[in-house]
Amino acid sequence: MVDLSDLLADLADESADLDALVAPLPAADWARPTPAAGWSIGHQIAHLAWTDHVALLAATDTEAFYATVTGAPDVTRLVDAGADGFLAPPVDLLARWRAGRAALADALAAVPAGEKLPWYGTRMSATSMATARMMETWAHGEDVADALSVVRPDSDRLRHVAHLGVRTLGHGFAAHGRPAPAAPVRVELVGPGGDMWTWGPADAADRLSGPARDFCLLVTQRRHRADLALVATGPIADEWLDVAQAFAGPPGAGRAPASENGVRA
Repeated sequence: MVDLSDLLADLADESADLDALVAPLPAADWARPTPAAGWSIGHQIAHLAWTDHVALLAATDTEAFYATVTGAPDVTRLVDAGADGFLAPPVDLLARWRAGRAALADALAAVPAGEKLPWYGTRMSATSMATARMMETWAHGEDVADALSVVRPDSDRLRHVAHLGVRTLGHGFAAHGRPAPAAPVRVELVGPGGDMWTWGPADAADRLSGPARDFCLLVTQRRHRADLALVATGPIADEWLDVAQAFAGPPGAGRAPASENGVRA
């Protein structure tokens, strides 16, 4: 069980790394398109700021959180509208993102143990919410890095993203209208430092292995399975590569294989 204070410290570090990547950019670069269709670098940061904002409402004012959902369009359009609504000149957007993520960290640290926070289609603990924010910050940071043709160094913070990816195995199947697997999957991933990260029973017939970074790219739908060094053994593990989704909501569109468009997927 991860300690919430340690997780929040890792989330702050992940956010700071992305902040350091975008803060020096000239204003024109914030308009650069990213691999997410229709989203610029500015949209990516605005999305993180908006999601931090609604997560803060979930932790501090459930009535206000539910008001953001009532009468709203589907989740995909709600997310797009949130990013559009939070777009601002870079200096203002950065200030809002920094203040919002700090306020959210304080709020999550104050959530009583065992309390579940409302979220889109589910409820989650403060630890789960912080893990989800880690996943989103890393994933949208990848989109920004791709737009800038930058390769970011990996850190052991990826373990949080990988853990969420494993925990959401059933969600990925359900989001795609498929029954939840009846058998477990053994997951063996090589972390950035060369150590092995494992989940699931060692004797499971279905197995998934490969670099932790590749698994994280899969479950956040930042790369197509064809472009990743992941090895699936067994029908459940193989199908998982098609439906993996660590984020809430309807099935994501994913990314096309690099071979289909001649660029990084």
